[in-house]
Amino acid sequence: MNPVHAFWLILMLLVTSRAWAFQSLVVSIPSAAMHQSFDAMVVLPDQYVRGNAADRFPVVYLLHGSGGDYTDWSGNSHIGKLADRYHVILVMPDGGRESWYIDSPVDPGSRYETYVGTEVVAYIDEHFRTIAAKQARAITGLSMGGFGALHIALDRPDAFGAAGSISGAVDPRGCEDEPGIDQVFGDPAADADFWNNEAIVENARSLGNAHLALTIDCGVNDTLVQANRALHERLVELGVPHDYAERPGGHTWRYWSNAVQYQVLFFAGAFRHALRHATHAAI
Repeated sequence: MNPVHAFWLILMLLVTSRAWAFQSLVVSIPSAAMHQSFDAMVVLPDQYVRGNAADRFPVVYLLHGSGGDYTDWSGNSHIGKLADRYHVILVMPDGGRESWYIDSPVDPGSRYETYVGTEVVAYIDEHFRTIAAKQARAITGLSMGGFGALHIALDRPDAFGAAGSISGAVDPRGCEDEPGIDQVFGDPAADADFWNNEAIVENARSLGNAHLALTIDCGVNDTLVQANRALHERLVELGVPHDYAERPGGHTWRYWSNAVQYQVLFFAGAFRHALRHATHAAI
């Protein structure tokens, strides 16, 4: 082959090998608990679209933060390429601007824990080729979504085998000044028991009992880093296996778009381990 032609062939292969062919789509997912539907972003890996129609895929659920919506992850990070790289379906539901992903004791119309943790999961399993088992489901999120991911995974140990938090507001008691939080949690003084019970650090033992593959990280310049350190130290004290990291950065998309790459890598490894174990146990 002519050396010039060989050079251009190699260059073309390098360029095409870096191309991402994931497919993004918006779906409307109904909520019986809230009597309305909400949009969600779904990213399908290239293998889903072009591969064997019998193939099924693990799912990573990504929750947005306070004031955000289902477009945040796709609009502020290169999240789609992770679907191709790790052969997973990514689902980004809408969690309301200030829902904290809980079933609110003071607002009967706010049932986002049930919506995200039950209704969204059921919809995705029904409409896409998922591996419909806890061993192939992970949930994580940023800030409010980090709290929501751990909270939902704690309450639904049969639904999720892995969970994470990125810059998570893991202790709402330190977020009393956040706009709108009291509208779903109630008054910090009058409803103090509820606030205390919802703090992830107070449920660290339950994280161990849930046997989750667990990953938590936060930026060293983030105002939430102390709460995350407290959770990490409590987990260490209890002997709960988990991955914990602090990296340079603050409460910004620059940090989150970098951190999510490590978390999806972690989940991909957790999926492989759990599914291999489940297969061997079934034999």
